[in-house]
Formats: sequence, C-alpha cells, structure tokens
Amino acid sequence: MTTPRIWDAVATQRRIASFLSKAVTSGAVAHAYLFVGPTGTGKMTAARALACALLCDDGGCGECPVCYRILNGSHPDVHVFTPEGAATYVIDQVRQIIRDVHLKPVQARRKVYVIDEADRLNQESANAFLKTLEEPPGDVVMILLAQSYDAVLPTIASRCQVVRFRPVAPSVAEALLVQRTGADRAEARAALAAAGGVVSRAEEIVRSPARMAARTVVLDVLKRLPIMDAHDVIVSARELLSAVKAPLDELKGVQVAEREERRELLGTKASMKSLEERHKRELTAKERDGIREVLNVAASWLRDCMLLSQDPDAPLFNTDTEDAIEEVARVMTPSAALTALGAVEAARRRISYNVSPQLAIEAMLFDIQEVLKCPR
Repeated sequence: MTTPRIWDAVATQRRIASFLSKAVTSGAVAHAYLFVGPTGTGKMTAARALACALLCDDGGCGECPVCYRILNGSHPDVHVFTPEGAATYVIDQVRQIIRDVHLKPVQARRKVYVIDEADRLNQESANAFLKTLEEPPGDVVMILLAQSYDAVLPTIASRCQVVRFRPVAPSVAEALLVQRTGADRAEARAALAAAGGVVSRAEEIVRSPARMAARTVVLDVLKRLPIMDAHDVIVSARELLSAVKAPLDELKGVQVAEREERRELLGTKASMKSLEERHKRELTAKERDGIREVLNVAASWLRDCMLLSQDPDAPLFNTDTEDAIEEVARVMTPSAALTALGAVEAARRRISYNVSPQLAIEAMLFDIQEVLKCPR
C-alpha cells in the first residue's frame, strides 16, 4: 500500500510522517496530540497533513478540493487558533473553542482543531479547556503545537499523545526547498531566513511575488537607513507594513469564494457569523506572519553583517545585497551588531504584547539606524 502523497510535505520528519500515517490507516488516531519541537521542524505542516489524511476521501491525496482547502486554511472543519492575548490565550477565546467543538462538522465527517503556541495557555484558560481536551466528541481531533514539552502546563500535556519533532539541518531544509520550488540555493537560503527556517513557509515565500517584494522592501530600507532623517524612517515603517498587507489580497479572494459557496449550500439566510470570525482570525494570523517575516529578514541581514565582519568567507543569507553588507561589515563590531539584533527582538516582544506594529517597527528602525551610523 502506497503512502498518501500529503505526507511528502513532512519530508524533514519521515519517522513522524510514517507514525501518523499508520495511525490514520489503522484507525488508531488519538483524540489529542501534542507536537513539540523547535521552530522550523514542521509541526504545523504535519498538523495540516494529518487533517488532510483524516478528512480526504483518499486518505490525504494533497490535490482534491478538501486537501486544497485545508492546506490554504479555508476548510470549515479545520480550525487553527493562535493566542489573541498579549502573552496568552484569553479565556473568551478558549470558551469559543469549547463551544465550537460541540457543533457538528459543516462538510466533513470529522473536525480538526490546531492550537498553536499551546505553551501560552495559562492556568485559567487551561483549566477551562481540560475537560474538552480530555473528552472531545468522537468526531474531533485536537492537535496542540509547542516549542518544548516543559513549557506546556502538565495538566495539558498529560492529556495528549506527545510527538517530538527533531531539529532540521539548514542544509537539508535548503536542499528540500530547491527541490520543491526550483529556486537556486541563494534564493532558497534567503527565503528560509525570512521564514525563520520553516520550509513550508519558505516555499510560500518563494512562490509569492508579493512576499518576495516585501523582502526587497525590507532590504532596501535597511540599506538606506544611515542617510534617512526622522520623517523618512517613519515613512519607511509605513512602507514595510504596506508590503506586509499586499499578500493578504490573495487570501481575501479565497475567503470571498468560500462565503459565496456557503451561501449556495445553506441559503442566503444562513448565519455567516462563525465563518466571518474565522476569516478575521485567518487575516490577522497571516498579517502577523508577514510582520514576523519582516523582522526575520532584518535579523538575517544584520547577522550577515556580523558574520562578514568576522569572517570574509562567511556564507550569507542575503547575497543579493552583498555590497551593502560588506560596507557595513567593514566597520561594524560584534557588539554593535548584537545591539542592532536586540532592536529586532525588542520589536518582536512589543508586537507580542499588542504594541502597534507601526510604533514597534519605527522604534526598531531608529535603534538600528543609530547602530549603523555609529557601528562600534
């Protein structure tokens, strides 16, 4: 018996792909899983693959309308949640999940819930979630994702089957991306840097002209930062956020089509509230991903400057801006580079605590500019 094609997407974790595939074919799927592993190990990719295997009539062909909707985030019976609170899941969000779990599937035989960053469930939200996690309806599978087992509350972890994801070597990720997209190694390396090492996200970046254009905007801003005045910096922050929003148009088009399909199936009087709420969450998550990519590109460019300042033969993530990197590297000290990288991490923290992305990116650019003007 051949393995359904959807598991090819989990090529960096073949052991896990085999384990989950066998669980589906043997009818031994657990009611709740906890996928743990560092960023870039393929947890979300594996979660979507498992959803395809469970809902697709062919066990996860990867090509039918069901698989297509799951993979692009528009299937009504596959729900992906990320924390809405500044540092955790808010209790109302968890209660919404609990209510939704007990509704019947819209199209498929089963429903799948993916809870990203499960380590951000605090004691209050976890307590509210425990009974549902322990005894969900028979047609529901819960998949929780976290970077480490120890960061997840024991009461949550003990109710899940734990699946551990191993780190993926950069060379393996790069080779896989080249194979899948036809990109050259330089393009693959740059996309992986923007994607934080996540192969599936890097593949989306390579295939998206809008996201590649956003990367170009980030690099252009960084190159021009030393000669900008304060007004230019503020305008550049707006440009970065505009570049982040450009790729959202494709998702909006998919959502419009899904709403129209829902009306055709259920009639114009059917409630669209839950669908509209899900669409709003999807847009918010996609915009958050775009901001994360901006910060990843900035961090990778600064790391290139730091590495080249120490080793003229160091491999770079952003070879298309090598001239600008060399210029900075000639005068930048490791201490200055770390200060600039700290500005990027500060922006991540501020945004995670619901500081306006505009203000967070402005502050980051001003801090990096100060380093680039006096890189010692």
